Amino acid sequence: MRQKICQLCTVDFTLYHLLHPLMRALRDEGHEVVGVCADGDLIRHVRNDNFRVETLPLARSSNLARNWRAGRALRTLLRREAFDILHVHTPAAAFVGRLAAAGTGIPRVVYTAHGFYFHENMPFPGRQAHIAAEWIGGRFTHTLMTQSEEDAQTARRLGLCRTGDILSIGNGSDPGVFKPTTDHTARASVRARIGTPADRVVILMAGRLVAEKGYNELIAAMGRIDAELWAVGNRLESDHAAGIDDTMRTIAANPALSARIRFLGYRDDMADLMRAADIFTLPSHREGMPRSIIEAMLTGLPVVATDVRGSREEIVDGETGFLVPVRNVDALANALRRLVKEPKSRLRMGAAGLARARRLYDERLVLDRQLDHLGLRKG
Repeated sequence: MRQKICQLCTVDFTLYHLLHPLMRALRDEGHEVVGVCADGDLIRHVRNDNFRVETLPLARSSNLARNWRAGRALRTLLRREAFDILHVHTPAAAFVGRLAAAGTGIPRVVYTAHGFYFHENMPFPGRQAHIAAEWIGGRFTHTLMTQSEEDAQTARRLGLCRTGDILSIGNGSDPGVFKPTTDHTARASVRARIGTPADRVVILMAGRLVAEKGYNELIAAMGRIDAELWAVGNRLESDHAAGIDDTMRTIAANPALSARIRFLGYRDDMADLMRAADIFTLPSHREGMPRSIIEAMLTGLPVVATDVRGSREEIVDGETGFLVPVRNVDALANALRRLVKEPKSRLRMGAAGLARARRLYDERLVLDRQLDHLGLRKG
């Protein structure tokens, strides 16, 4: 039966980069899909794919007044549209959306937790506050899907879905886009455009320019490594996390560092950049189930990441890369330096990661799990 489905998230970045493939899969099954998020430039890509996107004053914020206004606007939209399914994503939109849906008559509210905001490295008071918010939201949730199995187990233990319908769906990317290459000319062309010598070892990092992504530790580690760093990402306008201004000043004041560290900003050619790099790293303080690691593995890159939720589920330590403690510059530098100095290890771990990613993290598997569990297949 054809369903009318709302895909709700906070910002346009999430709608375009994370939810667009799901919206396409649902449309392919014959359903009507409407995206809802705060206004932003990336919405045009989704609209150009013939999806309707409604914008509301949603924000990545715990400000009660802002969330109250967003909730009122969303409640009006939900009543007007009469959706069959409300599917919410990201902490702020998920909390506001589930409360706004109460009493609107929506038959099914689904929440995908792309990584709970609370985590083991968070101070106890903040952690408990976020758990409480998730528990409250769970009173209005029919189905809770997590990306990592660790989050699913946590949700079951804490009772974060009133029905108990909790499923780990994993995460994935498109192996037709992220794949290895033997085209050395294309690889050299990417490097030339950036200004990187063809024979230099390149470490690639992708993430918002905030401290919790581990940039401070990574830059400190780079001072001990004979390699170049490409850092892809920017700071979102909606970011409230601490920035890396002091680290940026340190780089600018050190010619030896500034010559080897390149901040590339937001890019839409990540697959090409990965094929032109040698190592991928993600030294975050917290994660959900990072897609960037999966994309790197699909490209055949070894990965060095911190031992946090999600990352430790994707990486097999010592086989597809290395896991290091959070905020540990020494361990991060040692792991990266080993891969920089050992090209055979890079190839061996990259090949193992590629095989693992193709087996477990094909985007189609993640989409199929959702369609099957929600009963949204044709016929």
